[in-house]
Amino acid sequence: MALANIAINLASVGSNFPSSIDKLKNSSIKAQINLRVSRNSLVKTVQSSSVESDTGKWARKRRPQNVDGDFFVDHTCIDCDTCRWMAPQVFTRVGEMSVVYKQPTSSEDRLKALQALLSCPTSSIRTEVPPPDILEAQETFPIPVDEKKLPGVYHCGYHSEKSYGAASYLIIHPGGNILIDSPRFTEKLAKEIETMGGVRYLFLTHKDDVADHAKWATRFSCDRILHSEDVEICTADVEMKLEGNGPWSLGDDIMLVHAPGHTEGTVCLLYKPLKILFTGDHLMMTESGLSIAEMYNKYSVPKQVDSVQKLIQFDFDWIIPGHGRRIQFKDVQEKNTILEAFVREKYKQYSSSYK
Repeated sequence: MALANIAINLASVGSNFPSSIDKLKNSSIKAQINLRVSRNSLVKTVQSSSVESDTGKWARKRRPQNVDGDFFVDHTCIDCDTCRWMAPQVFTRVGEMSVVYKQPTSSEDRLKALQALLSCPTSSIRTEVPPPDILEAQETFPIPVDEKKLPGVYHCGYHSEKSYGAASYLIIHPGGNILIDSPRFTEKLAKEIETMGGVRYLFLTHKDDVADHAKWATRFSCDRILHSEDVEICTADVEMKLEGNGPWSLGDDIMLVHAPGHTEGTVCLLYKPLKILFTGDHLMMTESGLSIAEMYNKYSVPKQVDSVQKLIQFDFDWIIPGHGRRIQFKDVQEKNTILEAFVREKYKQYSSSYK
């Protein structure tokens, strides 16, 4: 399917802003945001590998900050935040790494802990006893994001260390399913996705989160989409390279929005029917608030702020990032108010960059 420039149509929205992220309003208007984000991976992955090679089994032992019990996090944790948003009733952050602060006591909590274990990009979540129900947990992937509000949208799990622990999502679409960014390749996940109709397009938001894209492309004979500015040696053979500034259309209900800043070729995917913006590393919600993760910027922070400003014109209720937590806005007015305040403070913070 050819990609073409399309016009932007705005419409009103209506939804509920979840209480779990009420702090977004306050955090978004601070000039400085604590950037303890999931992308600590780059440095810590190197540190973890070094520690493990130097000290052997020590790195795989439980951190002393874990509570007693079966589940624990070892010293190889890269602080990607995955387990903390997947199973917040079990995992928290202590000493710049995740730990188990409460052992699961219900079947639901145990399942979420096992899903987090399977999704951990560095296999840093472990159990004292091999879990007899691990196969049952594997069969739950891909996981519905919200069956009532977002039907047909799934979290793939199996985060890859090669993508710094980024999340991947699947959209079930009548024109062919769309895989957004690459999860770690496992045949078990591939078989489950196959039963759901396979993959027609593998949309790569930017060059960082491509992980096992080639294996997925081979498995499903799907077309990969990536902006030409982010094409590297490992992605030189992607089937569809976006050129220019867009926006581009993928059918009638999907818009691809160029959002340069984190990288030169970062592109967001707007799924119009459910008003979801998949942002990759462009914009995210961390434990500390709304963030563009400046410390991991690879191109231009000021341009990234400009690209956040650009999002105000689009109609969406949800932000689903590659890193960090999902955001649901109450309505378009709330979305615009929060983004405008965030951009205003960032412009103030980086005003010297524009001189």
